Amino acid sequence: MSLQSTHHASAPVPATIERVVETVLPTRHGTFRMIGYRDGEGTEHVALAQGIDDAAHGPAEAPPLVRVHSECLTGDAFGSWRCDCGEQLDAALAAIAEEGRGVLVYVRGHEGRGIGLLAKLKAYALQDQGVDTVDANTALGLPIDARRYDQAAEILQDLSIRAVRLLSGNPAKEEALEDLGIDVVERRGLAVSERSENAGYLATKRARMRHDAPPSADAWSALLDGAVPPAPAPGEAEELTHRYGYLAGASGQLVVGQLRQSLDGFIASRSGDSGFHEDRGDHGHLQRLRALVDAVVVGASTVLAEDCSLAVRDVPGSSPVRVVLDASAKVGAGVRVLADDGVPTLWIIGAHAVVPDGLPSSVEVVRLPAEGFAPQRILDVLQARGLEKVLIEGGGNTVSRFLEAGLLDRLYLTTAPVLVGDGVPGIRFTGSDAIAEARTAPVRRFVFGQDICTEFNFAGAR
Repeated sequence: MSLQSTHHASAPVPATIERVVETVLPTRHGTFRMIGYRDGEGTEHVALAQGIDDAAHGPAEAPPLVRVHSECLTGDAFGSWRCDCGEQLDAALAAIAEEGRGVLVYVRGHEGRGIGLLAKLKAYALQDQGVDTVDANTALGLPIDARRYDQAAEILQDLSIRAVRLLSGNPAKEEALEDLGIDVVERRGLAVSERSENAGYLATKRARMRHDAPPSADAWSALLDGAVPPAPAPGEAEELTHRYGYLAGASGQLVVGQLRQSLDGFIASRSGDSGFHEDRGDHGHLQRLRALVDAVVVGASTVLAEDCSLAVRDVPGSSPVRVVLDASAKVGAGVRVLADDGVPTLWIIGAHAVVPDGLPSSVEVVRLPAEGFAPQRILDVLQARGLEKVLIEGGGNTVSRFLEAGLLDRLYLTTAPVLVGDGVPGIRFTGSDAIAEARTAPVRRFVFGQDICTEFNFAGAR
């Protein structure tokens, strides 16, 4: 049986999509418009959109990123590693949020490539015996792929979207949408981890269902290995190389600072609430910075305010050594950065500070005299341990001290579109009397959702 046109296996049933309701959905990738639809068969679907209104989009406007995501209870809700669906869902939302414009159409009724949940579990049982995902369906007398995409096309048309940049490694989705009047100007896969539990499944889809080989994760993998691709392909690979190539290819000590603050320069309200950091458009960017450095440094106040883990979780890569600057050892052993023993951690404290018993073996306590907390001394401690590439992640006081000391090679200062009025300050340092003497450097700017990130290249100005 040919798999070249599985989406034509049965005549399409008119979807007759009806828009039923709209609300908003705050997520860790930002806030999305959430629009609920019902098709002619009574099946309910949703679209998650950022930067998309219902007006017709002109030819001068670049087609938005679009993910047509097939419902997968086991992957999306339970985090199954038998497939890559949940990770693709998460990666698609992250990509849309990072660009600030796009739609994820969540198509229900697509469970198990359209055969239903219980039939999918029966196919899983056959796969447990060594049958691949294609033959498992046919052994049950079921189609290899019973999905149709008319409902997704109608949802896109309802949102006045006629052309898309499709986030998919499946050419059948592209062909189906094209047949339904949606112009796919670009299709690219999503870089997600391949695991031992799903490697055979993914290999079968590539060999027997025409799915693409892994996408531009190759460029990111090269950057993680310290190799800068000389001529990356246009698209995500080129963007990643442009943004992070200097960091991946650096040798010797390199210190990068990053901070996200409100437009009026605060990282938290006067009560200490830093809640706007939970809706951060630069989440993916921050994860990539962590993945490319040897160590990430935070002050005790940031740990107490945010109970951050400082781990790399949403992009391929390893978590850096975590460094907590805490002269009085006030953070306590229960905070995530100390209690999580999966990543080496340096807890840098004062000479006479008292630490609790029973710290995980991954935590190394480093004692310094009061004067030893100068930024250069901290970098010396890290360099002595072979930690050359360092990210100063927060908070405002810690980043500002390294900036004032002239030790930051680059600073990523991201501004969120909120006005706090009064609160915990972000970047602050001893300024100059004349604006003409204000500190500056060559800059680049990136848009992360609704956030604007300005990168200062202080090394380039020296």
